[in-house]
Amino acid sequence: MAPAPKDTPEGPLSESTAPTDLSGFVAGLPKAELHVHHVGSASPRIVAELAARHPDSPVPKDPEELERYFTFRDFAHFIQVYISVVELVRDAEDVRLLTYEIARDMARQNIRYAELTVTPHSSVLRGIPDVAFMEAIEDARVGAERDLGVVLRWCFDIPGELGLPAAEETARMACELRPDGLVSFGLGGPEIGWPRPQFKPYFDRAIAAGLHSVPHAGESTGPETVWDALTELRAERVGHGIGAARDPRLLAHLAEHRIPLEVCPTSNVATRSVPSLDAHPLPELVAAGVLVTINSDDPPMFGTDLNTEYTVAARLLGLDAAGVAELAKNAVGASFLDPVGKARLSAEIDGYLAAWPG
Repeated sequence: MAPAPKDTPEGPLSESTAPTDLSGFVAGLPKAELHVHHVGSASPRIVAELAARHPDSPVPKDPEELERYFTFRDFAHFIQVYISVVELVRDAEDVRLLTYEIARDMARQNIRYAELTVTPHSSVLRGIPDVAFMEAIEDARVGAERDLGVVLRWCFDIPGELGLPAAEETARMACELRPDGLVSFGLGGPEIGWPRPQFKPYFDRAIAAGLHSVPHAGESTGPETVWDALTELRAERVGHGIGAARDPRLLAHLAEHRIPLEVCPTSNVATRSVPSLDAHPLPELVAAGVLVTINSDDPPMFGTDLNTEYTVAARLLGLDAAGVAELAKNAVGASFLDPVGKARLSAEIDGYLAAWPG
């Protein structure tokens, strides 16, 4: 819903400007998504319903007004708006409904597997008991797989702007209340003013409990934040990571060690982390041999979805259908899906490509 950039002769890169046959290929392509936020995936319809249920919120109740509300001046403003939507989720039924409806939207895009970034501390602060929160997301997860064929897994995310107390609570919930779907531990929120190294003890604790490390880094800052995520937080994947493009040594390290980046092109423009899609460093990352995955981040807030992000990436990288299929397989390989599941989804992608008339 954020305005698309208008500063290139061809206009913005989007699904509407991609070749029709490739857009059709992307729409039917089986996909995995690794960087998509729980509350940030709430559709305008669901956000409007929650706002109507909680009339004391500043969030508009009309979907058209939501489009203007979701226009961001900068990254700090995005965080402010995001938190206002988080505050709409006030009880376990809100959580369950939101989660299941996100899976329904994913199913429409042929997303087979998703690692949803969840920030339980924010919901607990709103008064939802931690156990009730876990039960709600797990109930929705089981129902989504049964009813919709969408496999969900969780990344519990520290809201960095709330500091170390939030990190302690997130680590406690991840390690002591660990729901069946939890696979990883993350860190979101603003990067500026919240250095990654201070969160090291909490990542150490989560890693010792068997969770994977997947912090955000290098979205609105430079390569030094990515280095901190790798050296201090032992990141196995990096959320965004686009600041790495400014450091050849870091690019070589990521490529050599096959550390994936979770790239979200439209998000980076919407939050003003890059000036336009045509200026996005995705081609530089790929040219350096870095393993990239394509993701939507907070899709309704940014007026996008995963299908659109794939068509954007295809145009930026000059990919045909086979290239797009390989990009989809990057996400499968970089995921924390079990080996049998990875093999099954990769084979489904190969079969879809082989049957594609183009």
